[in-house]
This record gives sequence, structure tokens and C-alpha cells, in this order.
Amino acid sequence: MADHDEAAAAATPPADWHPLPDRARLPSMLTPMLPFAIPGLVAGFVLAGVFDLWLAPPVLALVGLAMGAWIGLKHYRSTFWRLDADGLAVRRGRMWQRETRVPATRVQHLDIKRGPLQRQRNLATLIVHTAGTRHSAVTVPHLDAGDAERLRDLLARPIEANDADDDA
Repeated sequence: MADHDEAAAAATPPADWHPLPDRARLPSMLTPMLPFAIPGLVAGFVLAGVFDLWLAPPVLALVGLAMGAWIGLKHYRSTFWRLDADGLAVRRGRMWQRETRVPATRVQHLDIKRGPLQRQRNLATLIVHTAGTRHSAVTVPHLDAGDAERLRDLLARPIEANDADDDA
């Protein structure tokens, strides 16, 4: 019973933090499956060539697919976002939590990306490009499409205000 309570507490978002929508579970699981299956397949072919174990490639590829799905599910369950007066915050992880804050004043531009599976499930990936190096961006995958557009519009307001000040 205690394990169930701990799992429920871990799945409950912190106060005023928003979890990913339920329909984001499948895309979150599918995303890491291929990167885990390919090394398993390669290792299986090595084992098949060295030890003549010809069942190794499909078995290790399936193990890789299962590990990828499990890791994707863990990421899905431990990803939360929050928008407040200071900007956007994204919290990921359970054991090693990582919280990324993007102050609204540091936002350079915003992108919304939607793949075919995301479009089918009314999801989107928000990419927040920040001031700094060329690779300074925070990506929040599999948000509700409406939330992604709302976040983009709200985070873009300081950019538009700065542009108006520069024109004046």
C-alpha cells in the first residue's frame, strides 16, 4: 500500500505546476524507443556473429524498445511546467530533478513544432529561444496545443513591448 501512495505522490504535480496532458503519454513513450532499439539490434548482431546466437538481434531490439518505452513513460510522468510573472519554468525528473527557468526578459523568439502524431493528438512542442549562445533554447515537448499557443503568446508580449519601445 505504501508503494502505491508513493507512486501517486510522485505523479501528483507540485502546487501550481501543470503536468503534460494524458494524450501525451503515447508520444512520450514512442520518442525514446528507436534510440534504444538500434543499439540493442547492433549488439544483437555482434552477439549473433561472435557466438552464433541468431535470436539475439530481435530479442535485444525488443529489450531496447521496452526500455525506451519505460524511460519515455517516466519522463512523461515527471515533466511539469509553470508560467508565472517571472516567466516559464519547466521541472523534469524524480530522483534527479532539474528545474529550468526562462525569465520573460530573456526570451528572444518562440517556435511551436507539431509532428503528425502530435497533430493527431492535439499536442505541440514549444521551443523558447533565449538570449545567449546559439544553442540556448528550452524545449517543452507534448504540451496541449492550446497551452503551447497560449504560452507562446504570453511569453511574446515582452518581446513585442521591447520592439515597440525601440521603434519609439
